[in-house]
Amino acid sequence: MDSPHGAAVTAGNLGLKGPRGWAFREVTFSAGPGSLIAVEGPSGSGRTCLLLTLTGRMRPSEGRAETGGLRLPRRAAAVRRIAALGPVPGVSELDPALTVAEHLRERALLQRRYGGSLRALLRPRRERAAAAGARIDAALDAAGLDPATLPKAERTRVRDLERLEALRLSVALALIGRPALIAVDDADLKLSDAERAEAWGLLRALAADGTTVLAVCSGPAPEDAVTVRTGAPRTTGATNDTDSTTGTDAAAPADSTNTNTDTNTDIDTEGTADAFAATGRS
Repeated sequence: MDSPHGAAVTAGNLGLKGPRGWAFREVTFSAGPGSLIAVEGPSGSGRTCLLLTLTGRMRPSEGRAETGGLRLPRRAAAVRRIAALGPVPGVSELDPALTVAEHLRERALLQRRYGGSLRALLRPRRERAAAAGARIDAALDAAGLDPATLPKAERTRVRDLERLEALRLSVALALIGRPALIAVDDADLKLSDAERAEAWGLLRALAADGTTVLAVCSGPAPEDAVTVRTGAPRTTGATNDTDSTTGTDAAAPADSTNTNTDTNTDIDTEGTADAFAATGRS
């Protein structure tokens, strides 16, 4: 097993097939605990499905993968306990009608109820509240979000947040559970160049602090990230089990091997829905 902080992630010839064909295929890479892993590729290339597979939310169709020393899919439930989702459209989205404070309180309550120990549940109410407050403060600090700077402070509704502020809130919510790995979809979506640099700075800081970060991006990945590239999407639904595009990212760190992947999905969200349907998850 890994250190209490980060989770190593490895994959060998990993693939996931849904009703429309291969969402991704022949993914091979290795990243140590506390790595910044960037899944780079165009929309529709299976990026989100790969993220969900490596965090135990989808069942792969072929190949092998481990997260935190836990083999997937056999130990998927255990992987889900150590791998938290940040923003993933259709899976872990923020509620636009709720305030920042409401999101934080709800996540802290869920963490105490389902992620805490029996001893923690039996503590006096005042101690439980203080512990929850400390977790929230630490998560906000790590995510770089100061509610006092928002238009209505903690009473600001999600619909009124800027894109980067919403990203920071989603990351903070994921960090409340102190995961070994945090997964972020569309990390650079709808961000200016300056905001994109801030977002990668945040994710890089989390990795430097020991938490493994798995982030999907559309633009170029940072040079210091373990880069996994997915292939261009197809425009037809035909399935060809033997057709795939592979290659090695020469710019990747020396301790990683990165392989391009193939896909038959039109857009990531369609591929995600198809793969969930194929694996019996909703």
